[in-house]
Amino acid sequence: GDICEPDFIKHLFETEKIDIVLHFAAQTHVDLSFWHALEFTYVNVYGTNVLVAAAHEANVEKFVYVSTDEVYGGSTDEEFDESSPKRPTNPYASSKAAAECFVQSYWERYQFPVVITRSSNVYGPHQYPEKVIPKFISLLQQNRKCCIHGSGLQRRNFLYAADVVEAFLTVLKEGKPGEIYNIGTNFEMSIAQLAKELIHLIKKTSSESEMEHWMDYVKDRPTNDLRYPMNSEKMHNLGWRPKVPWKEGIKKTIEWYKENFHNWKNSEKALEPFPVTEPFAQLSGP
Repeated sequence: GDICEPDFIKHLFETEKIDIVLHFAAQTHVDLSFWHALEFTYVNVYGTNVLVAAAHEANVEKFVYVSTDEVYGGSTDEEFDESSPKRPTNPYASSKAAAECFVQSYWERYQFPVVITRSSNVYGPHQYPEKVIPKFISLLQQNRKCCIHGSGLQRRNFLYAADVVEAFLTVLKEGKPGEIYNIGTNFEMSIAQLAKELIHLIKKTSSESEMEHWMDYVKDRPTNDLRYPMNSEKMHNLGWRPKVPWKEGIKKTIEWYKENFHNWKNSEKALEPFPVTEPFAQLSGP
């Protein structure tokens, strides 16, 4: 089913005994959002509106909206906490910020128990290879170069999938209605450094010149925030902290893609430096 189909969603809540909703469904590819802003608005904003309205009508116990650190916009030094203003700089982040407002309004107006989470970049096995870590791993495993947007100096915080699962279980159990929680990690790395780390692990080299050989710098995306530093003290107070060290998480991830890359539908398309997609035509919803 599709979260943009109100009849389907209404039917789902009427026929299934749903007591908790974790809303992950979204268009999430930042590069793609510049070319398909309308699709991102439709799915991320309208779809969220359909879902939260149906959940409210069905009287669910808790509705968790999974948002992103990107709603804060970029920062070089200021650390964002949950009360920091939203300043999104791309259509993806803007659609997530708008959807947050719709979700929050159900708490303000009806005291409907919604919780919003904003997390750092998640990585691990099973991630579609359009995202940077599986993309670089898959390219290197096929003896192709890592395609790096712009300078490669943009830094990202990477959180292992198992840690983020623990965070959501904590939010389900301990998260207070109407609250927002940052799910972040202090582990931060530039995209160029990430490429070098993966080259070192997959190509077994520490030589700078050999590493450069496997790096291909391409033009930058229209905006590319430098950093998203987040303060996650509020989550720490609920008893959650990330546990999986980078070395362990990335090793498991590399091993998984060795065996499973080709099981993805259209996986080769996902490895292009910029997304290759069909035009968005569905406008029959709202």
